[in-house]
Amino acid sequence: MAPVTVPDPHPKDPLHGVTLEALLTELVAAYGWKELGGRIDIRCFNFDPSIKSSLQFLRKTPWARKKVEELYLWHKAGG
Repeated sequence: MAPVTVPDPHPKDPLHGVTLEALLTELVAAYGWKELGGRIDIRCFNFDPSIKSSLQFLRKTPWARKKVEELYLWHKAGG
């Protein structure tokens, strides 16, 4: 009897399984806060930045989170 395979419920979602914290940590490691703040002009990246404060802001601000997610996808694509 062949094992049953369960299809991936999110086959086209490149962010599936990536936490916001992991995404942000990778972007900060790649670009640094100064460059990140230049690319996405939000206060939590430009004034006393931290992962914690940025996560708080991004979790309650959909437009900013979308910009960060778009930059992450661009970065992962080799941008």
